[in-house]
Amino acid sequence: MASSLVCSETQSRVSSVLNRDAKQYGKKYLFDGNEETCWNSDQGEYQWVYLDFPQPVKVSELKVQFQGGFSAKTCRLEGCPKTGDLKVIGHFYPEDNNSLQSFPIQEAPSVDKVKIIFENSADFFGRIVVYSLDILGEKTS
Repeated sequence: MASSLVCSETQSRVSSVLNRDAKQYGKKYLFDGNEETCWNSDQGEYQWVYLDFPQPVKVSELKVQFQGGFSAKTCRLEGCPKTGDLKVIGHFYPEDNNSLQSFPIQEAPSVDKVKIIFENSADFFGRIVVYSLDILGEKTS
């Protein structure tokens, strides 16, 4: 049974934060479960979220909730073991709306790190706004 792989020991990084205001729009709001808070990227091409898990995992599903008008049209999931280069695991194509969207990931390898790359933003300036992000799957050894 797949469960959330994001825990307190998961380290995260993001490509940017709007006006460098992490207090109001920082990465911590991706995983806080509060629908009032969000991560808001600054403008620019190819915004991303990088997660480093405390142990190897096998990703089976990705869940994301954008703000309509600030979603990505094309997304790429990459992953790798502790040592190694990121490789493409899959692509997914969100709708430009406010609903929680779910994307199954087929036959993902065991990885320690994942990077979600948001390509082709619906926003003219390339900003991405994410209210909720979760990675589901199972821990491997």
